[in-house]
Amino acid sequence: MNKTSRIKKYAIHLFPLPALVVYTLFMIYPLVAALTYSVFDWNGLQQGAFTGIQNFVRLFTVPPYNELFWNAFRHNVYYFILEMVIQNSLAFLLAYIIYLKIKGAGFFKIAYFLPRLLSVIVVGFLWKLILNPYNGVLNVLFERVGLEAWQQPWLGDPNIALTAVILVNCWFGLGFAMLIFLAGLQAIPLELIEAAKIDGARGFRLIRSIVLPLMRQSVIIITVFTFIHGFEAFELVYAMEGSEGEPFHSTDTLAVYFYRIAFGTSGDAVEIGLGSALAVILFSIIACVSAIFLYVVRKNEVDY
Repeated sequence: MNKTSRIKKYAIHLFPLPALVVYTLFMIYPLVAALTYSVFDWNGLQQGAFTGIQNFVRLFTVPPYNELFWNAFRHNVYYFILEMVIQNSLAFLLAYIIYLKIKGAGFFKIAYFLPRLLSVIVVGFLWKLILNPYNGVLNVLFERVGLEAWQQPWLGDPNIALTAVILVNCWFGLGFAMLIFLAGLQAIPLELIEAAKIDGARGFRLIRSIVLPLMRQSVIIITVFTFIHGFEAFELVYAMEGSEGEPFHSTDTLAVYFYRIAFGTSGDAVEIGLGSALAVILFSIIACVSAIFLYVVRKNEVDY
């Protein structure tokens, strides 16, 4: 092998280097930095003495940090469950209808995916205007059709504010989930579907006994995406309810709570150590649960 060939052989390994540098700078370094910051005391932006797990202990045991943490955690769990039930169920239904090759299927695919192309912040402010209790489109529409009893302060009532935000998120993410399910449906060999129909499988029985088992990987993948998104929920909540998770922390999530204590918004003190501890916990939850889901995917791979 001559010198030119050797240079080409080793030079090819340099091509992934830019991507590796970017990944290290924006992914690896923040994770390491958060873990490092979480074990130190902080006086504003000044790093203090090593405290070990003291920041984690404060987060779980010292009021009001522990109360706000579990409040936000419950909201994240609710966020995930409601997305799974409403968004993904409706997305599967739409994907199955399009899979049946109805007239205009291509148009519906584009129409349902279009909201995903918008910025989350834009979506949040748009729906904040729609849900305005005084002159928002929704309440005005209810008034025009004689359903004044249905009018609500959608983002101002602690009992329904989080649900309203999650429903907006379901509208926003419906198209993406639908495409994932549609890809899973189109990967099923038509011979299996036809054979099942010959054996008498129709309607819901066909979906329950044939389609869903063969789509197990797609279902688990969208479940992982939904879980990650549910526990990373920040932009939409911030755009619609602010950094305090208004009203009265009823829409607070772990990401919003992290933003508030790490950056000291609304006059709160900056708690870099506490915020870093929360970031480590949030990352651990998402990483562990996602790893379990992915393990299940590999263990239950289906060969057609």
